[in-house]
Amino acid sequence: MARRLALAAALALALAPSAHAQSQKRFVLMPGVQFTRNVEFTSHGPVVVNIVNAPKPGGLYSLHPYLSNGAIVGRQPLTDMEKSISGGTTVAGINGDLFDATTGDPAGVLIRQGVLDSPPVAQRSSTGIDAAGNLHLGRIRFSGFWKGTGQRRSLVLNQAPGANGVALYTRAWGPTTPPFPTGAVEAVLSGFPDSRPNTDLFGTVSAIAQTSGGTGIPGNGAVLVARGAGASHLAAEAPVGTSVFVRLTLTPSWGGIVDALGGGPVIVSKGRPVFRANEIFSTKYLFQRSPRAAIGQRADGRIILVAVDGDQPGYSVGMTNFELAVTMKQLRCVTAMALDGGQSATLAFDGNVLNEPSAPNGERAISDALLVTYDGVYAPDVAQSVLSPNGDSVADTQTLSYKVVRPSNVRAVLVGPDRAERVVDQGFRSPGTYTLAWTGLRGDGTPEPEGSWRFTVTATDNQGRESRADRTFSLNETLAALAVTPPDYALGQGSARATFTLAHPAKVTATVETASGIVIRRVMLRDLEVGTWSVSWNGRRDSGGLAFGGRYQFRVSATNAFGKADLVGPFTAHR
Repeated sequence: MARRLALAAALALALAPSAHAQSQKRFVLMPGVQFTRNVEFTSHGPVVVNIVNAPKPGGLYSLHPYLSNGAIVGRQPLTDMEKSISGGTTVAGINGDLFDATTGDPAGVLIRQGVLDSPPVAQRSSTGIDAAGNLHLGRIRFSGFWKGTGQRRSLVLNQAPGANGVALYTRAWGPTTPPFPTGAVEAVLSGFPDSRPNTDLFGTVSAIAQTSGGTGIPGNGAVLVARGAGASHLAAEAPVGTSVFVRLTLTPSWGGIVDALGGGPVIVSKGRPVFRANEIFSTKYLFQRSPRAAIGQRADGRIILVAVDGDQPGYSVGMTNFELAVTMKQLRCVTAMALDGGQSATLAFDGNVLNEPSAPNGERAISDALLVTYDGVYAPDVAQSVLSPNGDSVADTQTLSYKVVRPSNVRAVLVGPDRAERVVDQGFRSPGTYTLAWTGLRGDGTPEPEGSWRFTVTATDNQGRESRADRTFSLNETLAALAVTPPDYALGQGSARATFTLAHPAKVTATVETASGIVIRRVMLRDLEVGTWSVSWNGRRDSGGLAFGGRYQFRVSATNAFGKADLVGPFTAHR
């Protein structure tokens, strides 16, 4: 046992990213849900890890699989899935199961609100979600059968039947059955209930015919499709008017599971990273360095969604499957499963991509997804991180907004450095997004105090559920009127100059950057008093060499007791 533990530890050290340095960005997506981007600089190259950390499902939060286009047939970008429901909730999500790139059919299990839409793959892990918000990882087997006037006969669910087999197509498949070779027999079942597993299901044959597919799947029914010997049995044992019995069995039964999604392999079990789960994945898939995606759960129930960017040398090289397992363990997951990787690996919030997928067009259309939804009040980030109503037409007005998805009583306030509340909106609000403008002035036109401010919205919805959203910013009039001359600067001929004013004393940093924000020269770092100041650049980089022609910007930052204020002045340089 000790030898096995030592070997596992050695493997973790050998295969985990060897981080020489790390940087991190973190911000709040919605109440209780944080997004973090870690950049690890390893011996293999940089690795970018994107993380969503969400509360345990329950109350205002839920975790559900979502099927693209509402049907097994077809695919859809994750952002489109989120946009389709964002009017009624606030949502963060990650791509789901592997899938057939032609049909969009998910490779593994899909259960939505207790209804089985796609069967599991017994040799791969599946993730089940119970009503209490707990994840259950395991290998689940499926068997199905139907019975008309004859004996029990096997079937598959929402998959093409074999040459002599039978398939049950439910409403989840799409509007019609797929095309089949001539000679297939299709029996339409009316009054067929939702396809819940481990439940006796009955429907009545309302029509049966030899077809080549394309039969409409009724809203209150299903269709049995049979080929070869299966077609002969269906035609003989399920004439019109016959009551057909169907049973869809999961083993283990997964009692209490409300939602489920396929994927695999399992990568964290009982708090330990799994090196080899012995699931049906190729060695190349497991050990090559590529984009990855995963879902995990901590001991306190919090949900962790991770998308690792990859296949982008110089930006992110990706991870192996075991490195992903170690990462999920480092994020304190006690259980975790990999999801589809490669170009599918996508993390998004409210219809906006959070990571950098490797798909050629920026985002791949996928089969299904896992979505974290929040039904409380939501306040997007403020328009201006620094409100500066000093008359220079830059950040003179703050835009504040909030969204409620249920009828709610709302109270929105601003709290300044004096800790006094200013009510900016209150009353009953129907579902929707509400926008407010604030200029930093009191009702009598006098200025509000400079410093840190907080925008807080509290809401009680029509189910009596309370929620709160906060966003912070600063009011700071210190820095104003940044101007760059000449706007088109000839490198090596004189200097480019930035002029600015200070309304309060501050420590000022001035840099010259490329248009993308890469610093090439720091030209000022000093304490300055109130007044008008200027700083110049002679066209040379920190190394002393002359810069290349292109688009540049002066960035001036002023820091004092009221916070930090930035202004950017663009200009062009040429040789």
